[in-house]
Formats: sequence, C-alpha cells, structure tokens
Amino acid sequence: MARSDEAEAFFHAVYSAIQEIPYGKVTSYGHIARLVGTPQRPRQVGVCLKHLPSDASMTFHNGNVPWQRVINSKGVISPRGHPSGAANQAQVLRGEGVTVNTSNMGEYMIDFMEYGWFPKQLPSDAAAGLEPHEYSDNEE
Repeated sequence: MARSDEAEAFFHAVYSAIQEIPYGKVTSYGHIARLVGTPQRPRQVGVCLKHLPSDASMTFHNGNVPWQRVINSKGVISPRGHPSGAANQAQVLRGEGVTVNTSNMGEYMIDFMEYGWFPKQLPSDAAAGLEPHEYSDNEE
C-alpha cells in the first residue's frame, strides 16, 4: 500500500534519526519520536521499524538502519510477533558489546545508565545549526 507524503516523510525522519544512534548504544521509541519532533508518536516509531524493508536496494533497509538499537522506555526489548524476535535483537546488541540481561520474567533488559543514548537533539541537526525542539511538560 502506498504511503501518504506525510507518512513517507515521517518514515524517512525516523529511519534517518535511528541511523545516528552510535554503535553500542540504545535509545527508546519515545526518544526517537521526540528527536523527530513528534513526542506523542512513539508507537508509530515502532510501526516504522516493523515495516523496515530488508531489500538492500531501498534507501532505508535493515542493513543500514540499526533497528536493534531502539527499545522500550523501560530498557526492555519489546516482544515481536515472532517468538524469537526479541532474542534475535538481544543477540545483535550483544554483538555490539551491549550487555543484555534476562529478567525473572524472561524479558531482555538493557541498562540505560550504561548504554543509553539520549541527546537533546540529533547530531545532524546540531551540526546544521538547528535549534532543538521545545516541548511543554504534557508533550514529553
């Protein structure tokens, strides 16, 4: 199904932002939403990642967008539709040197204090001289 121009722009912004997450670091869906100027849309960030193409001929694909570096706001790898999805993400992150622990509930957890990446704005925006987005307390 074709995306609207607005949806296409959002997917592009999300994928571009995720490409800026450094190797060995993680951030949350909510923080990516905030960095692209839509703090109210963390779930849509997840939708973008769900639809990340595997086709390397596409501009954005799972080989150039480090999807594994985005986790939920509790520091937990979100479960996927496929039972091994979270385990696969944990394995890829471990390959980057990220310590992934398993909780008593079987959840894969990452320590944001050690591995979190939460800049006030995207490095590319800062380099371009853009001002960070400003939000009121109810938008965070």
